[in-house]
Amino acid sequence: MTFIRALTGACAAALASLCAFVAPADAQTYPTRSITMIVPFAAGGPTDVVARIVTGHMAQTLGQSIIIENVVGAGGTTATTRAARAANDGYTLITGHMGTHAASVPLYPKLAYHPEKDFEPIALLAGTPILILARKDYPPKDLKEFVAYVKANAEKVNAAHAGVGSVSHVSCELLHSILDIKPVGVPFNGTGPAMNALVAGQVDYMCDQIVNAVPQINAGTIKAYAIATPERNPSLPNVPTTAEAGLPKFQAQAWNAMFAPKGTSPAILASLNAAASKALDDETVKKRLLELGSVIPGPAERTPEALATLVKNEIAKWTPVLKPAT
Repeated sequence: MTFIRALTGACAAALASLCAFVAPADAQTYPTRSITMIVPFAAGGPTDVVARIVTGHMAQTLGQSIIIENVVGAGGTTATTRAARAANDGYTLITGHMGTHAASVPLYPKLAYHPEKDFEPIALLAGTPILILARKDYPPKDLKEFVAYVKANAEKVNAAHAGVGSVSHVSCELLHSILDIKPVGVPFNGTGPAMNALVAGQVDYMCDQIVNAVPQINAGTIKAYAIATPERNPSLPNVPTTAEAGLPKFQAQAWNAMFAPKGTSPAILASLNAAASKALDDETVKKRLLELGSVIPGPAERTPEALATLVKNEIAKWTPVLKPAT
């Protein structure tokens, strides 16, 4: 009996020792196969664009392909719920944003995940200023005329967005609360399709991230009334700030960031963070993001701790603004 106990104890000790040896080895060899990056909107939108630019470089660093999977629906919460329930082995990640990981909390009372409790933050990828945009033949010539026009025609005008809780929806909700209007919202399965509708003149206006808008503004297929940041953006030097154009209260900047399911190994998270940071330091990646108007986060802003703080602060910021909308 004593021998059996001793043998059992020895086996347990050996097993524990083996596990202690194997775990670091697994972390050191990660990844051994391709990684799936869920993007919670249709292809061609700002989150999709940022994710593809950054993960393209990350794949080179990690030595494995990163496959983008676009999953649409419910303002990005369908895909985010799926990511939260995925295995926490580092092979399913998500590129979320201010909508999926902050604004969703007050907008969806029965949200199937919580941004702080169900995800591990990896890295902030880009800041994306918000623009007030309209179809190219929209009557108002500038922001002051736009404000007067939508106030006078609030029941007739419509605003496109990528679903309740998306950045395009949330930022225009803020705009509408400032203007004290409730126009008709026209939801799409992503900002890409919403932008296509704006270009086609099928909707009146929208609030959108700069990444999605620069090519269309430069091509003259849509109007840009103002950018909702304190300073003009180098990629659109002729677009005035909201303060310059007469609406200083409207300030909004979205962001894109990378997350993993809760419980993902710290070693794996560290590998992913390092690869993302290396991508953001790459001159080609930086050039592409800057040309699209993105704001590239500095090293201190890219840490998981900084991203966790950002998510917490953003939930606190948007909850009082959006709670009345639910």
